[in-house]
Amino acid sequence: MRIEANFAKAAQFIKDAAEGGALLAVLPEYHLTNWLPDDPKFTDLCGQWEIYLNKYRALAKEHNICIVPGTIVETHEDAETKEPILINIAYFIDNNGEILGQYQKKNLWHPERPHLTSSLHDPHEVIETPIGPIGLLICWDLAFPEAFRELIAGGAKIIIVPTFWTLSDCSEYGLSVNPRAEALFLESTITARTFENTCAVVFVNAGGAVGSSNSNYAGLSRVAVPFLGALGNETKDSSEEGMSIVDLDMRHVEEAEANYKVREDLAREDWYYTYRHARQEKL
Repeated sequence: MRIEANFAKAAQFIKDAAEGGALLAVLPEYHLTNWLPDDPKFTDLCGQWEIYLNKYRALAKEHNICIVPGTIVETHEDAETKEPILINIAYFIDNNGEILGQYQKKNLWHPERPHLTSSLHDPHEVIETPIGPIGLLICWDLAFPEAFRELIAGGAKIIIVPTFWTLSDCSEYGLSVNPRAEALFLESTITARTFENTCAVVFVNAGGAVGSSNSNYAGLSRVAVPFLGALGNETKDSSEEGMSIVDLDMRHVEEAEANYKVREDLAREDWYYTYRHARQEKL
């Protein structure tokens, strides 16, 4: 949990991305602290969240680049109980250093639930940005098509997903039949989401140390679009820490919509499905 060293490394990646002509830099989930909630220092480090958020705002302005600084775990007080809580937040910071929107992780991975507070029934909101209308999701949200559908119905065309997903997140059985089952999950699901929602997906996952042969990190960071699938040659097939600069041609998204008409169907008044699932009381 070398928070300052991790920030310095992230800042260098952002600087390199800006110098490479990128308009947006995206970091992984938990990139500052790792996910070590039982460590006695974890909560204290999360208490520094505002310091690092402001540092990313300054970086965005200095380098004239939009930033999604992965996720930042924050300490807050529960409005009702007044008890301390931890929330996992992704921000969109524009190239002037302004926060245009944020998202609190909704679908918590099972081991996170004793530690983090979900956004529960808060709606998924589209953020208008210099790169177009975007949606923010985090890690395990990827498993829920409803999250994507809600954002797409609201007009999002790029879904950004900071992630901390490892190969060991699979069950013992799953690993016994396929040690790379989680990689298969990610590669299949990310591409499927682009087709079924006629959108681009910016998926940025934590990677292991360069040259490490025993890493559990899944990596596989990529930009994915309909028709082509994964882009980002430096990272899309790698579990190592690194960076890809991708030229995202939104024509792929528009042509996919022209072909599949997913958004057109979603906008119909007689559309068949609802994505806010109503629960009826049991008789």
